[in-house]
Amino acid sequence: MSQVLYDAYPSLIRTKPFGTILAILMVVCGIALAALLGQRPLELLGGLPGGIIGLAMFGLGFLLLIAWFIATKTDHLIIKEDEIVWTHGLLSKQYTEINMASVRTVRIAQSLFQRIMGAGDLTIYTAGDEPEVIVRGLPEPHRIRDLIKGQSGVGG
Repeated sequence: MSQVLYDAYPSLIRTKPFGTILAILMVVCGIALAALLGQRPLELLGGLPGGIIGLAMFGLGFLLLIAWFIATKTDHLIIKEDEIVWTHGLLSKQYTEINMASVRTVRIAQSLFQRIMGAGDLTIYTAGDEPEVIVRGLPEPHRIRDLIKGQSGVGG
């Protein structure tokens, strides 16, 4: 059994930094509205009770966080000394195993926000023009590239 060099899931805060912060703010503000306003009506929103609006805001923010968290757990990348194992899916799984010797190209793409957050999108090519693996929002993308290049002899 070969040694595991890298083992990670995409990170929620690194994949959706603004969305995550917004959803957390919705949860906190929703709780605050519900606690502070209770049954007092809000005139701006047609006289609806502030507590109802706060609970709705809390619920939406919480559901977004849960859905995005589950989505990040659908991709899992493991890099071993001799192979790359990518697992995709939550209930039904798709496994892709790539021998290090067959890796032709490793491509890392980072937006400005991904660079700030230390994340990136990984694309691995073997034979052919279509990528074998695409994983978005992985932490330490340059370390991944260096590990694969070091084990397979890939040039870039």
